Amino acid sequence: MNEQKTAILVDSGCDIPKVIREQYDIRILPLRVIYPEKDYRDGVDIDPMMVYKRFPEEFPSTSTPSIAEVTDEFEKLADEGFRKVIAVTISSGLSGTFNTIRLAASEEERLEVFPFDTKNISIGSGLFAIWAARKLQEGMTFEELKEALPLKIADSKVFFYMDTLKYLQRGGRIGKVAGAVGDLLRLKPMISCDENGTYYTVAKIRGTKFAKLRLMEEVVKFCLGHRSWIVVEEGDAHAEAMEMENMLQSHELLLNKEILFEQQITATMAINTGPGLVGVGVLRNP
Repeated sequence: MNEQKTAILVDSGCDIPKVIREQYDIRILPLRVIYPEKDYRDGVDIDPMMVYKRFPEEFPSTSTPSIAEVTDEFEKLADEGFRKVIAVTISSGLSGTFNTIRLAASEEERLEVFPFDTKNISIGSGLFAIWAARKLQEGMTFEELKEALPLKIADSKVFFYMDTLKYLQRGGRIGKVAGAVGDLLRLKPMISCDENGTYYTVAKIRGTKFAKLRLMEEVVKFCLGHRSWIVVEEGDAHAEAMEMENMLQSHELLLNKEILFEQQITATMAINTGPGLVGVGVLRNP
């Protein structure tokens, strides 16, 4: 436990791998993956490859942790001796998790809780938790982090493309017309989150080669002139992700970067994007 007695709590949609969570003692609230036979806890008793194997015949739904589950986690943290919690969530524009945690926090008596809406998704959200955990180790206080985290929202970005729009369309993340047209023209959509924390289309690209080049272009544009943390993510597209990582590693304009890791996205993200995803998460000036 750190001197601040401050816990970092994330939802599983933040896509922080287990080894990193254990390194920084970051606690997790699993989102739910709902199939007809049962509800699964994201990252606990279901992984993304299990979801991919059941596509395209089965499309599960997802849900947030319940208020009772959040309250139980708060109680566990208080019993361990924590007195403060920074709860980092994926965007409230894409999930109800932030509001669930905010409501549970309003009734919490043993802990002071700061729910933080990252306005981002996947590792674009998770990088905030890793940053906050490191800052706690360096001696930053809970109050200082409460002020600093919202100011860093503009420094975080995630860009990703996938093979098809139909999964985002099915989940209600984009319009049916946009999804149908994109598939008809065989376009690879590149997606990110805007300042409101909702998806927008950065570009529509034909072909995997051009998709990687455009992804690189967007990352370089965002990182240029800044020290940056970078994470490469993939959804059942490991070879493509490794090629992307090599391109990032060798790019002559990305001089002051640290590639933290490459990983497979979590099950709940896989449900909404489908197979064939390659993405890059960035945090500037960590």
